[in-house]
Amino acid sequence: MIGIKDVAKRAGVAVSTVSKVVNDYPNVSEAMKKKVNKAIRELGFVPGSLASAISARQPAKIGIVINDDDPEVKGGINVQYLSGAVKKASELNLDAETLYTSVLRNESVEETLTQLRNRNVKGLVFFGLSKNDENALELLKVTTLKKVVTNYMSVNDSTSFVGVDQCAASYDEVKAMLESNPVERILYLAGSEDRFETEERLSGAKKAASDKNVEILVRNADFSEKKARDIIFNEKEDYRMVVASSDLCAIGAMKALTEMDVFKHVCGFGGIPLMAYAADGMTTVRIDFEGVAAAAVSELSELLSGKKGRKVLCGYTVGKTEYHDVLG
Repeated sequence: MIGIKDVAKRAGVAVSTVSKVVNDYPNVSEAMKKKVNKAIRELGFVPGSLASAISARQPAKIGIVINDDDPEVKGGINVQYLSGAVKKASELNLDAETLYTSVLRNESVEETLTQLRNRNVKGLVFFGLSKNDENALELLKVTTLKKVVTNYMSVNDSTSFVGVDQCAASYDEVKAMLESNPVERILYLAGSEDRFETEERLSGAKKAASDKNVEILVRNADFSEKKARDIIFNEKEDYRMVVASSDLCAIGAMKALTEMDVFKHVCGFGGIPLMAYAADGMTTVRIDFEGVAAAAVSELSELLSGKKGRKVLCGYTVGKTEYHDVLG
C-alpha cells in the first residue's frame, strides 16, 4: 500500500510538500511539482480524493490480517486461517485481501485508516494478534471500523471476539491427562510472553493442576520446538508429565525425550496436522482453525450489516492425534 510518506521519500521532499502538490496549492514551484509528480507516477500512488471516488464504485472488501511473525507458522495454522476465511468470504460474496501485522506496525493508525478507506476495506479479521501490535490494537478502538478478533478478548459495539476459550480448553486437557495418568509434578512449557493465548493457556493448566493437588513447573518455551527440546535436555527438576502450550513444543519435547530414552506423558495444544505425522497418538486440544476463520468472517459480515459486537465461542475437543485422520 503506497502512501504519501513513500512519495515524499522518493521525491526527497517533506510530506507537507507532497500534500500541497496533490491538492494543487498555488505556492509550489514548477520544479517541485515535477519532482513530486514524477515520484507519484513511479510509485503508482493514488491521491486520497481520487482513491475515494474510485473506491465508491467498487464492492466492499474485508481485510484478513495475518501475524507473519507467528512462531507457530511452520505448524500451518496461518494457512488454515486463510483457507477458511477466503472460502467463507467467497460464499458471502465478499472481496477479501490479506494484510500483515508487520506492515501495520510500520504505519500510524491514521495512515492505515486512510489506506483502508482508499481500498474500500470496510472491516478486518485479526488472526494471531500479539501485545507488540500496538497500532493494530489501537484500530480495535476505532468505532467506524468493523473488526473481529480471534485470539484477544476485545468486544465493543464495532468489535467481536470469535474463537476458543483458551483457558477452559487448557484446563480440560490437563484435568483429563491427570485423571488418566496421575502424577505428582508436571512440567509446563509456556508460550511467548507477547501472545495473549499464553497467559490464558497457562491459567487453565495451573487451575487444573491445583484442583488435582499437582505441582507445576513452568518454563518459557516461546512456542518454539527448539526451545522446548532444549528445556527437556537441560531440566534438572523431577517431573512425570510434560504439558506443552503448543503442538510444536510438544513435538520438540517428545523428540528430546525419545533421544534420551526416557518415557514421560506429553500433550500439546492446537491439533495441527503435523502433529499426526510427528507424534501419532499424542493427546492435544484439537481446534478447527478453518472453522474459526469461517465463523470470524461470518461474524464480520453480521457487523457490516449493522449488528453489534459480541463474544462467539467456538468448540474444541481433547483427544489423541490420529495419523489416519489427516490422510487425503
